Amino acid sequence: MKQKIYIFGNPLLPFDSLPIRLAPRLQAALPEFEFIVVDPNENLKPVDKELIIIDTVEGIDKITVIDDIDKIKTEKIYSLHDFDLGYNLKLLQKLGELERVKIIGIPMEGDEKTIVDQLINILKSGSSFG
Repeated sequence: MKQKIYIFGNPLLPFDSLPIRLAPRLQAALPEFEFIVVDPNENLKPVDKELIIIDTVEGIDKITVIDDIDKIKTEKIYSLHDFDLGYNLKLLQKLGELERVKIIGIPMEGDEKTIVDQLINILKSGSSFG
C-alpha cells in the first residue's frame, strides 16, 4: 500500500495554492507515495494512526516540519488553516485514531523547483515515523 500524503491549499488563492501546484511533480517524482489534495475541513483518515500533510505556512521562508499537534494551536504562524486543522487533529487524537502527525509546511512564495527538490528529499529520507 502506498503511503498517503495529504495536500492542503486553495487553488483560487495564489498565496495558498503552491502545495496543489506542486502535487503533480511530487507524484511523478515519488510514485511510491499517493498524494491526495483535500480540503483541511474534510474528514481526514489516518492510516495506521498517522497522517502526513503538506500545507502552506504563513511567515516562514523555508520548509518547516511540524510533528507536535499542540504547536498548531499555540503558535498561529504555522498554517493558514490552524484553527480548523488543529481542532480536527486534536479530535482525531482524542478519539484514538491519530497518534503521529507530520505537517510539512512550505512557504507561501519561493522557487518551485527548489521547494519540490526539498520536499522530495524530506519525504525520501523521513517519510515514516519510526
